[in-house]
Parts: sequence; C-alpha cells; structure tokens
Amino acid sequence: MNRGIFTLDEITSQPEIWASTLTGFSRNREALSDFLDQEDFEQVVSIGCGSTHYLAMIAASLMIHQTGLPTYAMPSSQVWLFPKSVPAKRTLLLPISRSGTTTETLLALKRFRENMEGAALTITCYPEELLGARSDHVLAAPDAQEQSVAQTRSFASMLLLSEALAAHMGRDEDTLRQMECLPDALDGLMQTYGELVAQLGEDLSIERIFFLGNGPLYGLVCEAMLKMKEMSITSVEPYHFLEFRHGPMSMVNSETLVTGFVSDSAGEQEVRVLRDMEQLGARTLAIIENRDNLGGWRPDHMIELSSGLNEWVRVPLYLPLMQLMAFHRSMAKGLDPDNPQHLSAVIELDEEL
Repeated sequence: MNRGIFTLDEITSQPEIWASTLTGFSRNREALSDFLDQEDFEQVVSIGCGSTHYLAMIAASLMIHQTGLPTYAMPSSQVWLFPKSVPAKRTLLLPISRSGTTTETLLALKRFRENMEGAALTITCYPEELLGARSDHVLAAPDAQEQSVAQTRSFASMLLLSEALAAHMGRDEDTLRQMECLPDALDGLMQTYGELVAQLGEDLSIERIFFLGNGPLYGLVCEAMLKMKEMSITSVEPYHFLEFRHGPMSMVNSETLVTGFVSDSAGEQEVRVLRDMEQLGARTLAIIENRDNLGGWRPDHMIELSSGLNEWVRVPLYLPLMQLMAFHRSMAKGLDPDNPQHLSAVIELDEEL
C-alpha cells in the first residue's frame, strides 16, 4: 500500500505549480481588467467551504489592504441560507472552490443572483465545472489539481490568485513583481527545513498543537489547523496570538507545540506570547522572516523565511512546511494522508442547483 504518495507529490511540487499559476495569471490580466472595468463595485464578499472558507478570510484581508473596499469573508452556506447577512450594495462576489462543484457554493451563487446586485468572479482549479460556467469571470489554477482529498497545492495556488487579484485591483505592480520570487523562495525553504518538519511531524510525544497568527496570517493558521486535523487526526486549534492568553493557554503543557506565524507589524507582541508559552512548559516553533526580530530570544524550533519580501506578499510561504509536517505526522501514526477518514474531496448535497 503506497500511503500518501499523492499528498507528498502535491506538497513538494508546489514551487513548480506556483510558477505556472503566476504565469497563467499574467497571461489573463487583460481579460481580468476588461471584466473589472465593466463594474463599479461597492464591496467584496469572498466565500468558500472548509479550506476555501479560510482562504476567503485571507482573501478578504488582502483585498482590504490593497483596495480599501469593504470586504466580508463568509462560509458559502451563510450566503445561501442567510442572504440578508450580505449588505445590500453592488457586490463583487468571490466564490472560491477547488472543484467548482461544491453544492453550498453553487447555491450561494444562485442566491446571490436572486437577491443581490453585482457580479461573480470565481477562483478554482477546475474552470470548466459548473461554478466557473455560472460566473462572470474565472481565475483558474488547473495545474494545481489534486488526487488527494486534503487540499495542499490547490489551496496555495488559489491563494496566489487571490493575492494577485487584490494587487491587480489595487494597481500594485510592485507586489505583483515581488510575487514572482515566491516559487524560488519556497523551493529554498523546502530544502532547508524539510528535515525539521519531518522530525516534528514524527514526534508523537507532541499530543496537541496550537497555531497562532494575526491579520492575513490568521486564516492561514486556520488552514494549517485543518490540514493537521484532516491528515493526522490530531488535537489542533488556531487562535489569534493575544487571544491565546484569554483561556486557551490553560491547555499548555510539555506535550504541547505552540506554533507562531510571526508577522512584521505585530512581531514584538507575538514573540512575547510565544515566550510566555515556553515559560508555561510548551514547546515552541516560530515561523518568522528574520531571527533578529525575536529580540534575542530563541524558540525551541525556528523556520526563518529570509524571503526579503513584503509581509503581505510572503503570506503563502508560511503554509507548505506545515502541510509537510501534517503529512509526516499522518504517516508516523499509520494513517493515509491521501484518504483521511470520513472525508471526501467534494461535499455535494441533494439540493436543487
């Protein structure tokens, strides 16, 4: 039985897939501009289910940062079942779906057409599927399609498209140029830290994991949590850094790994939380751009990104090594990361589409 062969390939192939995704976006910028120029949007609503709901949260942060437009991230089911939760303004709906066939997202798009004004721009890996066909414009990452149930390269590639879309709408050519460095930066990180995350994943004396992040990185720690739960059936929770002190830190002990996705903007406060958790007995892992930002403190483990990129540009770099850690933990527990228990690649409901 070749457990995990698809997942491992899908994680480790990301530098190449990211490059092709960015090339595809560049080729389609003129058509994207033509679409956007036809509308005068007052707000953006990004939606998805499971992983893509967390991606919608990141996309919302990126969109606000780049455009200043009011942007809301919601589960697709919220728009479907509670359409009045969306403010009544001319809206750019941003459905995100790996498969393009997720029932809740299709129903959300249907409800949007019935009740709201605006247009829909879908981000997907399968542009030919129903969601793309029913949208006004599509951004696709077809090379990121997967055989595994758990989303890895598909998530990151759709994140790249979300980031590029926000930069395009914000007319931020510098960000788009910096994004071209992401594939090589990821390749270097995989080579440098692959052994470290394998060791952490295989360390079954770690009984629970907390992922901490702020700003656009909060949606990312939510996705890291989901990957670890899906693949390795581990007790994992995501929190904003400072919120972790308000109760959840009561769970910390020597069998706990607290992993911080450290930003530039709030790094001083975020590192302080990690130091506090170390004093309570937790093991710590800091993912940070530059070790000098740790203020002289050293966590138990560290991944130094050293990307040289703006903190908003480098958001995708935090995730793939955590996907790899989840893979190794799954394998160490004798599970099959290609086929997590109770899960399927697409959730399809018996509803009228």
